[in-house]
Amino acid sequence: MSITALLGLFYAPSVSAESWESPEAYRILFLHVPFAWSSFLAFTLLFIGAVKWYAKRDENGWIWFQTGSDLGLVFGLGVITSGPIWGSAEWGTPWDWGDLRLNTFALLTAVALFLVLSRRSQADSQETRDTLSAVGLFGFALVPITALATTWYQERHPGVLIIDSEDSGLDPEIKMILLFGFLSMCVVFAGLVRLSNLRYRLAAELVGVKRGLDENSVAAPVELDSEVGS
Repeated sequence: MSITALLGLFYAPSVSAESWESPEAYRILFLHVPFAWSSFLAFTLLFIGAVKWYAKRDENGWIWFQTGSDLGLVFGLGVITSGPIWGSAEWGTPWDWGDLRLNTFALLTAVALFLVLSRRSQADSQETRDTLSAVGLFGFALVPITALATTWYQERHPGVLIIDSEDSGLDPEIKMILLFGFLSMCVVFAGLVRLSNLRYRLAAELVGVKRGLDENSVAAPVELDSEVGS
C-alpha cells in the first residue's frame, strides 16, 4: 500500500486541468478505488457466510460472516474517509446527498457497522445469527447497486475508471497504478481474512471447551451423590 501511495504521488502523470477542478487531488483515488473494490470483496465473504449459515447452520459460515462484516466496515471506512477528502478539493464539498453512489456506499458501510456492533452487544444465539444474516443479505444487495450507480445515474461521482475505451482518456500509467493498488490491497485483504478467520475459529473452539467443562462440572456432583447414596 505504501508503494501504491508513492507511485500515486510521484509517478502517476498529471491530469488535465480542463477535466478536473483540482488536478493534483485525484492522486488520492489510487487508494480510494482499491479500498472500494476490496470492500465489495468483504461483502461477498459476508454473503457467502450468511448463505452457509442459513443453509447448513454451519459454524464456518458464521465465521466467514463475521470476517466479512468486520472487513466490510474497515474498508468501507477507508472509502468514506478518503472520498470526502478528494470531494472537498474537486467539488468544493465533502459530500453530495444527491449522488446515488455516495449514499448507497454510506448505507453499505452503515450496515457493516450495525452488524459489528450488534454482534458485540447481543447474545450469540441462533435467533441473533439469523437476524443479522438477514441484514447482511440486504447489505450485499446494495453491492451491485453501488457498483453500477454511476452507470445508471451519474451526478458528480466519476464513472468506472478502470473500464476505458478509445475516447475515455484513461492514461495507461494511471490504469497500471490502479491495478497495482488493487493487487496490493488484495494482499492486505487476504492477510486480514486469514487472521480474522483464525481469531473467530479459536474463539469458537474456546466456547466449545468452556461448555464441555461446564457440563462436566455439573455432572460430577450428580455422580458423587449417586455413589454416596449407594
